[in-house]
Amino acid sequence: MNGLQLDRVTVRFGEVTAVDEVSLAVPSGRVLAVLGPSGCGKSTLLRAIAGLEPVTAGTISYDGTSLAGVPTHRRGFALMFQDGQLFDHLSVAENVGYALRIRGRRDPARITELLELVDLPGYDARRPATLSGGERQRVALARALAVEPRLLLLDEPLSALDATLRERVAQDLRGILTRTSSTALLVTHDHDEAFAVADDLAVMRAGRVVQTGPISEVWAAPVDAETALLLGYARVLPGQVIGLEGTVAMRRSALRVDPAGTLPARVVSVRSTPEQWRLQVTAEDGTELDAVADLDRPVAVGESVRLLLDRSRVAPVGNGAVGGSP
Repeated sequence: MNGLQLDRVTVRFGEVTAVDEVSLAVPSGRVLAVLGPSGCGKSTLLRAIAGLEPVTAGTISYDGTSLAGVPTHRRGFALMFQDGQLFDHLSVAENVGYALRIRGRRDPARITELLELVDLPGYDARRPATLSGGERQRVALARALAVEPRLLLLDEPLSALDATLRERVAQDLRGILTRTSSTALLVTHDHDEAFAVADDLAVMRAGRVVQTGPISEVWAAPVDAETALLLGYARVLPGQVIGLEGTVAMRRSALRVDPAGTLPARVVSVRSTPEQWRLQVTAEDGTELDAVADLDRPVAVGESVRLLLDRSRVAPVGNGAVGGSP
């Protein structure tokens, strides 16, 4: 298979195993997000792929050729970090062209093309200190793409941005990677970022990959409760509470106050948002649930309500059936 392949890769620091027998594949032209909490080993895994950390066991290869012993600068990969790591004493154009220049290339047309690609035309003479956080990350991305890497490695590239800007830059990043047909591996702790940018998902926990596959498939059937919560589901509970079998993961909006609903409950708390009321309720058996109600339907604490289940917003945990879309 063309692209990146990892076979039972392990990285240890003394007695500590940071990456534990991880096997992954990133086919050419695909973007894989490695999603996991802080300290799970995902950044160590990325550094091992880049050649910045030695591999204790297992193999890393690209296009079927082992990278054992191949130094970082000869792997044909590019890295982009969360703070961009721009050179503040250089202009935007000089930052973007840095990797070209150290390879003996001076290509103003390529720099102009890249700045247009990241929607920063005319920024050539600007200094990094004059840019917003989102603009700095776009410059960092243009610099990473300058030498047309065969693999782009993204280490929490948007985590330093505020939530609104992060969402917009994630969408822009996805568009740029698609237009350039890039092969990329993104590590992140933010499920929304992973969903926005990647094609495929690997969920990592305590040094191991616990689930992998296309994002829609992982979302539709999380392997366990901890994975479901990491993916952004609000609650994991026995399905019998809401009339289903097995264990299920629920989005906050899976239950809606509706006279036609079949699940009786009592309202415990109410919070308004611009789109809807967000409720905490208790079912008849005492189980705490999340629900929503339309803004034109006032809801009071202590009120008895009926809840209607939207099954497209519920996923089975661990049994492989199909739920809704992220």
